[in-house]
Amino acid sequence: QVQLVESGGGLVQPGGSLRLSCAASGSVISINNMAWYRQAPGKQRELVAGITLVGTTNYADSVKGRFTISRDNAKNTVYLQMNSLKTEDTAVYYCNADIVSRGTSYFARYWGQGTQVTVSS
Repeated sequence: QVQLVESGGGLVQPGGSLRLSCAASGSVISINNMAWYRQAPGKQRELVAGITLVGTTNYADSVKGRFTISRDNAKNTVYLQMNSLKTEDTAVYYCNADIVSRGTSYFARYWGQGTQVTVSS
């Protein structure tokens, strides 16, 4: 009933920028928290940035000052603007959202399929 689809990943040189998008579709009634996670080879999945319904944000220390998370509630979409990218930012990035859908009276956690971000010269 509900799907999260990421887009915007790809190959970029160090110091470059990339903007990820994640749109929720299906029988969406409301969306609470949204977030971006990432997982690099051999590492645990980690929280990159999160944003609440009212726009409160939090970031991993490694991306503060470089990444910006935002959302468009009318479009059921969350974004991650990534600037000054470093090679260590290379990972699969996953969108996450807590969503109430048709026939559901509680928020359930959904995950996107992941999008590859590669920072390399």
